[in-house]
Amino acid sequence: MPITEIYALAMLGSFFVLLMVGIPVGLTLAVSGFVWGWLGFGPMLFNLLPHRIFGVVTNYTLLAIPLFVFMGVMLEKSRMAEDLMDVVGRLAGNLRGGLGLGIVLVGVLMGATTGIVGATVITLGLLTLPNLLRRGYDPGFACGVICASGTLGQIIPPSLILILLADILNLSVGTLFAAAMVPGLMLAGIYCLYIIALGILSPSSVPPVPAEERALISNAELVAKLSKVVAPPLGLVIAVLGSIIGGVAAPTEAASMGALGAIVVTSLGGRFGWRVLKETVQQTARITAMMMFILMCAQVFALSFRGLQGERLVEDMFAFLPGGVGADIWFMMLIIFVLGFFIEWIEISYIAVPLFLPVLLKAEVDLVWIAALVCVNLQTSFLTPPFGWALFFLRSVAPAEISTGQIYRGVIPFIVMQGLALVLVYAFPGLATWLPRAIGW
Repeated sequence: MPITEIYALAMLGSFFVLLMVGIPVGLTLAVSGFVWGWLGFGPMLFNLLPHRIFGVVTNYTLLAIPLFVFMGVMLEKSRMAEDLMDVVGRLAGNLRGGLGLGIVLVGVLMGATTGIVGATVITLGLLTLPNLLRRGYDPGFACGVICASGTLGQIIPPSLILILLADILNLSVGTLFAAAMVPGLMLAGIYCLYIIALGILSPSSVPPVPAEERALISNAELVAKLSKVVAPPLGLVIAVLGSIIGGVAAPTEAASMGALGAIVVTSLGGRFGWRVLKETVQQTARITAMMMFILMCAQVFALSFRGLQGERLVEDMFAFLPGGVGADIWFMMLIIFVLGFFIEWIEISYIAVPLFLPVLLKAEVDLVWIAALVCVNLQTSFLTPPFGWALFFLRSVAPAEISTGQIYRGVIPFIVMQGLALVLVYAFPGLATWLPRAIGW
């Protein structure tokens, strides 16, 4: 084996060692890339680094990230989830598991508007977990449905994962938004079917809301509140996503209108003010700076890995796999799934996906389909212990009587359902490719 490929393997190994020690991800990427790239080729290897970093910070598509983050944070400040949960919970309350169905529906709406996992999980945890426990819901199920519903925003557009994958795979953001729409809604539907089945097989674990509690608000009041609460965010989602998928506006243009629309929705709810605007801008700056720092550090890692012939090493590794392209894809899915136990989706996207991209291009695989598979797979990284961020977020707001073990136990069925969704998207590529082709992308 050439010395450069040995250095490439050592670079991967040192990355994971530094990560386990507790070094921040961005610094881990940069340090491992600089050290092993320097040992392999000296400073000449990094002559292209300024150009690559400049390409990241001036990428017009990535401008949509802070705008969508602003939209999500602003809508989270509007306490939209609280109003949605109140209305949807009462609508579905007469069903066994009705509150669980309501949480999934709110997760879909929040995912299509905010897309911020931490905000959604914490909000749903604070609003619904005490009520679910008080009404006799199984603690594990209650924790699992909150965590899983809170992560739906990572596949339902507008998703930051899709924006980054569009940049990595050199695809249109609108194409990937259209490709993820059906798989995302399908996954939410799978969650709903599971809750309905649980209500039939184990009704005591998901009891309905008592009739006397549902009678506290009339049907007319419920309909009026529903139109007031649901119509503004739903209209914003249709305007933003519809303009992107329909080709009317570029992602950055639609994101700008989404940011403005979030201010309007918050103002209509009577919750907009200078303090809210200041907090939103500050949080948006922090999230965007963190993401862009990781992206720039990833350029050091990618440049070194490519210079050390790491791509050829990956191709040689795939050559030993029996089963053709299908085996290659599932091996990539397995690697992404395992990485999800330890690192976040941003690092996985900018480390694992580029490693396998040359092999996929050589096999002439539909990259839109691959992007949908990767997106569904990456969602599991928020639920898989020990570093599933949705688990951490819920643990931070869960009542004292909820143990960490109950949270871990509760997410297992939903991880299995995410695996089922991945198998379905693989077996039926049209789930991801039909909508983009139907609208002419």
